[in-house]
Amino acid sequence: MLSLFDVIAILLVLTASFAWINHVVLGLPNQIGLLLMGLLASLVLVAVELAFPDAPVFHEISTLLRGIDFSDTLLNGMLGFLLFAGALQIDLSRLRSRRWIVGTMATLGVFISTALVGTGFWLAAKLFGIAMPFAWALVFGALISPTDPIAVLSTLKTISIPESLEMDISGEALFNDGVGVVLFTILLAAATTAGGEFGPIEFARLFAVEAGGGALLGLVTGYIAYRGMRMLDDYPIEVLISIALVTGTYALAARLHVSGPIAVVACGVLIGNRGAELAMSDVTRRYLFGFWTLIDEMLNSVLFLLIGIEVLVLGADLTLAPLALAAIPIVLIARFLSVSLPINLLRLGYRFERGTVRILTWGGVRGGISVALVLAISPNEFKPALAAATYTVAVFTIVVQGLSLAWMVGKLGVGTKK
Repeated sequence: MLSLFDVIAILLVLTASFAWINHVVLGLPNQIGLLLMGLLASLVLVAVELAFPDAPVFHEISTLLRGIDFSDTLLNGMLGFLLFAGALQIDLSRLRSRRWIVGTMATLGVFISTALVGTGFWLAAKLFGIAMPFAWALVFGALISPTDPIAVLSTLKTISIPESLEMDISGEALFNDGVGVVLFTILLAAATTAGGEFGPIEFARLFAVEAGGGALLGLVTGYIAYRGMRMLDDYPIEVLISIALVTGTYALAARLHVSGPIAVVACGVLIGNRGAELAMSDVTRRYLFGFWTLIDEMLNSVLFLLIGIEVLVLGADLTLAPLALAAIPIVLIARFLSVSLPINLLRLGYRFERGTVRILTWGGVRGGISVALVLAISPNEFKPALAAATYTVAVFTIVVQGLSLAWMVGKLGVGTKK
């Protein structure tokens, strides 16, 4: 059994090595290059294992990589740090001006997409002869509907677009992630509850407790950290407070059964705005934001490599390939409808940039969070189909949509590649 130190060492060595190769040889965006190399390395190991089943060295390497618990590493380790780092960069004054757009997209948009993807996936499963209950199709809809803030924010670093559009994309990605995790948790409980005991009232109660409780917890812990920072001017201690804030808030959220992702986003926005303005000197602000920017870049690199090597854990079942490939257009169509319906409703009071619906649709990148959620499902007869579809959609959106988003933005004349 690998120790935590072993896992960290393996991931950092692989990430640093592949990042160097990508920078020197391939020249792709860092995260996408790491994902592709991780995926290629996984496929090579799978092929070698099939060709030489008795070769011990390759078996040991693949067993070593399979020992990394992707779901636990992301959901209970990296996610809090990555979401906090992203939330620190949110300008509250700009977010306030687009709050109804972000809020509607992050809630109503996720609900619409979950229903559409779930229905489409259920029908596709029937078409390909897979008997999947509608409740499990909705679980897939919930885990694949929220755009991944980590993947989205890394994509936005490669393009220059108007502030309002950037805020719509990044704000939605940060907040719909927490909503999506809450929705997934509730629908998973409904799918595994026998006898139809899980009704609408229980659904509404759990959603209000998890989402509302997470936001409240984040504001409370963020305010405590903010008050502590105001009482001193010592950047090492203030950076340490921010680290304690993330880990403590996320751990406490798990204990209280409220949303950890929503909690860390709430405290990140508070510290990044009110804290930066009133509780930090220029020196502290520079060190604290620099620290979290570095953490964001490093963990992003590790995460995209993890997505690449996860093909070893998922395995290969070619009978599921038609359903997995069908999930791509299903998710894209659902994304288009879940974006266009709220935006057309909000056009009555807000101005949107040209091509907003198309950019938001194509910029709806899915990534590690969706993969981690599907791997967190306990083994059952439906999990292989859900995992194959999730991984296929995640890789397609990161590689195809992520690489072509800058081209689309330029084609629409609303931005440029950085």
